[in-house]
This record gives sequence, C-alpha cells and structure tokens, in this order.
Amino acid sequence: MVATNAAPGIYDAALQRRQALMGASGPKALLKNSRVFMIAMFACIGGLLYGYNQGVFSGVLTMPAFKAHMGSYDNDRKEDQSKKGWLTSILELGAWLGTLLSGFVAEALSRKYGILIATAVFIVGVVIQTTAISDAGHNAILAGRFITGMGVGSLSMIVPMYNAEVAPPEVRGSLIALQQLAICFGIMISFWINYGTHYIGGTGEGQTDAAWLLPISLQLAPAVVLFAGILFMPFSPRWLVHHDRESEARAVLAKLRDLPQDHELVELEFLEIKAQSEFEKRTIAEHWPHLRALTAWNTFKLQFVAIGSLFRTKAMFKRVTVATVTMFFQQWTGINAVLYYAPTIFASLGLSGNTISLLATGVVGIVMFLATIPSVLYIDRVGRKPVLAIGAIGMATCHIIIAVIVAKNDGRWETHNAAGWAAVVMVWLFVVHFGYSWGPCAWIIVAEIWPLSNRPYGIALGASSNWMNNFIVGQVTPDMIAGITYGTYLIFGLLTFGGAGFVWFFVPETKRLTLEEMDVIFGSEGTAQADFERMEEINREIGLHTLLHSHGSTSPLEKEKRDSHVETEVLKEKEEGN
Repeated sequence: MVATNAAPGIYDAALQRRQALMGASGPKALLKNSRVFMIAMFACIGGLLYGYNQGVFSGVLTMPAFKAHMGSYDNDRKEDQSKKGWLTSILELGAWLGTLLSGFVAEALSRKYGILIATAVFIVGVVIQTTAISDAGHNAILAGRFITGMGVGSLSMIVPMYNAEVAPPEVRGSLIALQQLAICFGIMISFWINYGTHYIGGTGEGQTDAAWLLPISLQLAPAVVLFAGILFMPFSPRWLVHHDRESEARAVLAKLRDLPQDHELVELEFLEIKAQSEFEKRTIAEHWPHLRALTAWNTFKLQFVAIGSLFRTKAMFKRVTVATVTMFFQQWTGINAVLYYAPTIFASLGLSGNTISLLATGVVGIVMFLATIPSVLYIDRVGRKPVLAIGAIGMATCHIIIAVIVAKNDGRWETHNAAGWAAVVMVWLFVVHFGYSWGPCAWIIVAEIWPLSNRPYGIALGASSNWMNNFIVGQVTPDMIAGITYGTYLIFGLLTFGGAGFVWFFVPETKRLTLEEMDVIFGSEGTAQADFERMEEINREIGLHTLLHSHGSTSPLEKEKRDSHVETEVLKEKEEGN
C-alpha cells in the first residue's frame, strides 16, 4: 500500500486524551496488561528459534565430528576461512530473502498466519539439516541453513510487528523487547547445550555425529509448539480493521485491553486505528484506483508501490533512514561476529582447549540474557534514545580496549594469561551493553515508526537491512580475525561510536506514542492540504472528532492551520530581522 503522511495535528488531541487515561509504563503496566503480555511471550517463541539458531552453530563449528563431516567448509586453514564464513552466513542470506517476502504474507494472510507459514519453513530447513548425515553431506547443511534462514528472517520481521500491533502504548516497547529477550534466551540455552553435547563420544577424534546432530535437532520442539499454538492466538486488531472486520477488531481490542467494548480507551484506540486505515484506503483509491480492492494479487503489486513510496517524501524517507541505518549500526557493533564465532574468538584470545572456549561462550549467553531483562521492564519509562546512545558508547569502548590488548599481546598469550582473560571480560562486558540497548531497542524502533499501510513493508525494509549486514559480517569475520587481528575490534569500535552519534542526532524519541501517532514526531512537510482535509473528514465521519471534542480538544485541522500560521509568522519575523 501507499505511504502517506497524516498531519502532525491529527493525533495531538488523541495523544493528550490517551495519556490522561492510560497508566504509567514499567513493570506494573506489564502486570496490568497480563493477557497481552502472555500472548506476546508465546509469539516470542519465534525469537527463541532465531536466537537458538544463531548460537547453536558457533559451538557446532568447533566440534571435531562436524569438522570431519564438513571438510574444507570448517577447518582452521587460513585459505578456507571464506568457506567457513559462507557456511555461517548463508542462513543470513536466506533470512534476508525471508524478510522481503514476509511483508506481502503478513499483509495478505495476516500477521498470525504469517507466523504460521514462517514456522513451517523453519521446520523444513531444520529437517534437511538433521538428515545431513546421509550422502548429501555439506550440501544438505548449506541448503538446510538457507531454508531455515528464510523462516528465521520472516519470524524476525512478523513477530515484532504482531507484538507492536496487539500492545497498548504504555507497554509496547517492553513487549517488542520481549523478542530480544527470547532471542537471548535461545542463544544462552544453545551455548550450554553445545557445551554438554560436545562430550558425546569424547571431545577428540572419537566424537560421534550425535554431538552436533542433537543440538540442531532440538530446535524442532519449540518450532512445533509455536506452529500449533499460534492457531489459538488472536489476529492483530489493526490488521482486522484494515481488512474490514471491524466488529471482530473491536472485540479483540477490548479483550486484549481487558476492558468493555464501550470503554473510552478502547473506543479511542479503535477510532484512531480506523481513521488511519480509512485515510490509507482513500489515498490508494485516489492514486491507484485499479488496486483499491484488498485482493491477494493487488496486495502483492501494492508492496512494490509501498516500498517505492517510502522514498518519495521527506518525512517518510526519514523513517527509511532511521530503520535501515539503525539496523546497519546494530550489526556493525560486531555482536553477531561474537555470537557466531565466540569459541573461535576466545581461542584467539589465548583460551586453550575447546572445552574452555565453549565454557566462556556459555557465559556470553548468560550475561546477554540477564542484561536484556531491564529493557523489558523499563524501556517504556526510560525511552529509546538514551539507552541506545549509552549502550553504543559502552560497546565501542570495550572494542577499543580489546583492540589495544590484542595489539600488545597477540602471539604471547601463554606468557600473558591475565591479558587474555582481561580481553575475555571485555567481550562479556560488550555483550552486557548490547543486551540492554541495541538488542531490544533497535527492533523496537523498526517495529513502531511506520504508518499502518506501510508497516509490513517498512519493517521488512528495516529487517532486510539487518539481515544483509548480518550476512556481510558473518561472511567477513573469519577472514578479519585471521588477517587483521586487532584491527577487527578497532573497526567495530569506530563504527559503534558512529552509531551513538547517529542515534543522538537523527533518531527521534518514540516512547508512549501509539503507532498512529508516530506522524506527530516524524513530521509531514510538503503534505497537500487535501490530505489534511481528507483526514479531518474521516475523523468527523467515524466519530473521533466528536469523542475528542467532548473533552475540550481542538480540531486537528484547526490546530494544524493555527500552527502553520504561527510558523509562517515566525519565519516572516526572522526574515525581517535579517
């Protein structure tokens, strides 16, 4: 569908009234919205699958039985590091494709069924990997990881969207952050499962294939639970409204909020959703009347119109920049270099023995999981910008310290044991900073900044940026560690400092705003007066104007005209002063 910009005044009155009705953010708000919290936790099994799949392969790569099975795709020779990178990063390439396809699926079939399909694809990919012991060998692993990646990529895009659309504003950030908490939990358990299974058959040449087949196979269990359970979860009320299922949407919204259908807060949120949906539909009808019917084929064609329209206005392009560049910096913090190659990195820092490096990797999973919990509880109170900025500075500092330690002690770890452990501690501290900041907050930003009709495609664009940069990092990291050693951490550190600057100067604060109210902070420069009048007409038709007016709120169009007049007068005064 088409990108549009509602007037900044459209939701001002609704925002003021909503904030007067809703409670404070934080842990108490999660308890108050316990039904939504439980639904979001279940949907986040998709995040658990994502995290488990990320973490499990780092340990598998170091297992002697897997190295023997994969041949040149997994060994320590410098000339084969690119193959090792390809083996790891092919999952990210599949995930990138999955995110691009999932926007259409989520819009045409619903967020709920999109999760169902993505889970089915994930299961197929895992089954292919678990049959790799046959003659297919490394080709089965490569194909299975690519298909699994398509499922993981789709889940990484649709689950945050689903959680964002079922959540009330006061806990929306926390519920989207649950996705990252689930990812971290998946990473943590995968690291420790690897630590346990690498003893099957011994830790040397006698190790059996079960040592790596078992951890890969175990991810089928939560996938099957998600596949079966998502059928019992509600549809997104915003998707229902957009597809003319209003009575069902109102009932779902009231049940999610645990309020009567005629409660003012339910009515206000429902009318805001309906106003935005009607605005998008009428804009489409005006510009592309042949695509106005919500058929699957029209939705497929409209996704190209929607993605193209994201680049046409200044306000919408700002959203594109925030989403894609935020995900660029998230990946170039080097977090997935650590997660994919943690045992290899720890071995390069002087930890001798596969068992010790796997043990240190297990600590990574624990500290990341624990560090993510505060974000789930307090992100809607503290806000996104300060958390992202502080986290980036902390991560960048850790990288620089590691670079200095490696530069001074590389090749002398046996006689400088303390330096090696100091670098390991810095890696753990780096993971802590990522856990509370860029892990959850980057996905929150990408999930919540888009207008209703562009949301599937906007999130897909942001997620595709994440996965493409994830793919590049996974591909180049083995060569970087082998070739430029401490320069690897220096590059990640400088880029992460750049991420802190980008967030502070270019990313607006979005806490406690409804998804429809994002237009207020992103602006709508250059929007035609006809758009303002169209939204005002819709607000009057559906009763939103009457509801707000009954509480003494100013008409959005009148406010917009008044604000525009004030801005014009200020500009005139400045020109006269010059």
